[in-house]
Amino acid sequence: MNINFSNHIESLANRFGDQEAIVNIERNRRYTFAEFHLLSNRIVNMMMATLGLGIGDRFVNILDNDNLSLIHAPTIFKGGATGAFTNFRDSVDEHTWQIEAAGAKVAFIETELLKTHYEMLKERNVSIVVMDKPKEQLDGVHYFWDLVDSAPDHNPDVELDDREHCAIIRFTGGTTGKGKPAMYNIDNWLSCRDTAFAFDDKDMWIAEPRCIHVAPISHGSGMLVLPTFYSGGCTITQNSPDLNAYCANIEHEKATLTFLVPTILYRLLDIESDLSSLRFVVYGAAPMSSGKLKQLQAKLGNIFVQGYGSTEHFGFASNMSTKQHIIHNEEDEVRLGSAGQPTPSVECIIVDEKGNKLPKGETGELWVRSRSICLGYLNAPELTAEEFQNGFWKSGDLGYMDDNGFIYLVDRKKDMIISGGFNIYANEVESALNSHPSVLMAAVVGIPHEEWGEAVHAEVVLRGDENVTEAELISHVKSLIGSYKAPKTILVVEQVPTSVVGKVLRRKVREQYWKKGRQIS
Repeated sequence: MNINFSNHIESLANRFGDQEAIVNIERNRRYTFAEFHLLSNRIVNMMMATLGLGIGDRFVNILDNDNLSLIHAPTIFKGGATGAFTNFRDSVDEHTWQIEAAGAKVAFIETELLKTHYEMLKERNVSIVVMDKPKEQLDGVHYFWDLVDSAPDHNPDVELDDREHCAIIRFTGGTTGKGKPAMYNIDNWLSCRDTAFAFDDKDMWIAEPRCIHVAPISHGSGMLVLPTFYSGGCTITQNSPDLNAYCANIEHEKATLTFLVPTILYRLLDIESDLSSLRFVVYGAAPMSSGKLKQLQAKLGNIFVQGYGSTEHFGFASNMSTKQHIIHNEEDEVRLGSAGQPTPSVECIIVDEKGNKLPKGETGELWVRSRSICLGYLNAPELTAEEFQNGFWKSGDLGYMDDNGFIYLVDRKKDMIISGGFNIYANEVESALNSHPSVLMAAVVGIPHEEWGEAVHAEVVLRGDENVTEAELISHVKSLIGSYKAPKTILVVEQVPTSVVGKVLRRKVREQYWKKGRQIS
């Protein structure tokens, strides 16, 4: 179906005109719906006329939350160019391959990244747009606001097929050191809005919700942008991960809604602040500890909603309502370890190795199908065909469904580690460890952690008489792939379990910590 998204936003601007749509805390920017409509028009008109970004051209956003909020879905969908979202805090090496994979013509970056990214971008003939005025003029570097202020604010009036046009690219974690660029059409993202509206907790979207983002909106927090926008609500962004500031901003901005991962929620228990304006906290990426939940409910009330999604299914595939978070008995506590029930309009099935649906209670792979399923992976038709079948995305998560439809994930087919809400792949960490000259072999697994759900742990075999400290190895990994992916603990061992062909058997390593209760000394 063809869609002119400028008309969508104009209608919202007419309806909600003077209500706040965007608040950027650190840069003290505030836009009403009417103001943001005109601003996003100027941004898109600038992209087309000044930067030459036409239909099918691609750009990349390496931006903190506040600037990304200005070049997010409501803006991108007005034009014909494809925007790629990255995690601002990833390493320059990570950004390099993402830019290459996306085939980006333009990069919108934070000005502070010029010192690390300028030469890399110039070598790849990528035009650079910085969000704050640079201290010195560099060749090929443009200042965002100079470009925007000179652009007209009329509707771009670009008409696109909402199911065929690739509007946004997001990157998965990688199993071999690099991830996959997932492609989305406009309807994928509108379905994210619709799965949020399908929550049992429909009060979330009434009375002008004010959603504050401290988690990256390039990550799971971004799922709340469109439902907030279409509800006449306000998207409030905070760049700093400072939780004391976050709590103060909730109080000051009267925020009603937020998205957090459990590890961050647990830390709120130690902060004294007035969070009474919060009506709902959506969390995801890991189950909630029942003990911590009780403490959080005592502090904040029963305001917690779980949402399960993924890069490939950018919408809430399953969820658990506030009512389902009330603990009366042991059965209720067990339920908290689930990923909730399938969201209305989303198919979730458990299948065997041949793709046959399994009865309830039997363990197999979780497959998901809905309008939220992405178009596939950019320039990777074989990989797309391997991971998608008949509209289903093969999650790689192994689990079962109980008699009431609650989904329990018990293992990860792809050795993905979820730590503090971030997806981390064992192969990528192992590759970084193995690149150290003192390391002969490494096995990386996720181990139980009360706060993070899972912590990245490595068992390492050193070369000969080599001697290297745990801190040195961790620092080495951080420099290559970023701090959040680095192991939290490393154990030097004489050998790691391997197959007859020498392949590391991570399952054998992982079992020691999950089944036998082994402790790291």
